[in-house]
Amino acid sequence: MTEVEIIQKLQRGNEQAFKELVENYQKMVVNTCFGMVHNIEDSEDIAQEVFIEVFRSIHKFRAESKLSTWLYRMAVNRSLNFIRDNKKNKWFQSFEDAVQSKNAELSRITTGDSENPEFELENSQRAILLHEAIDNLPQNQKVAFTLSKYEDLSYQEISAVMDVSVSSVESLLHRAKKNLQKKLYVCYKKKCI
Repeated sequence: MTEVEIIQKLQRGNEQAFKELVENYQKMVVNTCFGMVHNIEDSEDIAQEVFIEVFRSIHKFRAESKLSTWLYRMAVNRSLNFIRDNKKNKWFQSFEDAVQSKNAELSRITTGDSENPEFELENSQRAILLHEAIDNLPQNQKVAFTLSKYEDLSYQEISAVMDVSVSSVESLLHRAKKNLQKKLYVCYKKKCI
């Protein structure tokens, strides 16, 4: 089925078209959400909410953009709402996730499952620091950076998802990279790892 056929059938309430929509776009939506919230279970829950919202509001879709752009926009907005709504619990959850991740990594290293345990542990620490730095970016920079680096979207696609100009996307990405460089450089100088 083409995108137009899927949209038309969805607007008529066809469940098979909805199933095909989910099959075609589920990975993209989950990955987009994961790039924002950094937790796979939360990403899957948010993605489910996105598809429910699509089913409920497909009649509002005016086809002024591609269906994938609309889905990206919904995934980003739902993820941002989730982050905002859970901001109080975010620090505790991040800490708990980091501890669980460290414990799992240490367990794997001490059982001999890794060829180079020091390298593996250092890389996991770097990943945690990078995710924390990305999470601390201003909202628009975080969204642009996530769509660019995690989803590999073009500037034009990011522009459509965020509803800003291409030059704004370029500026947001430039500022995001500069902010990340500053944060990670300070950490590197303090020998956080």
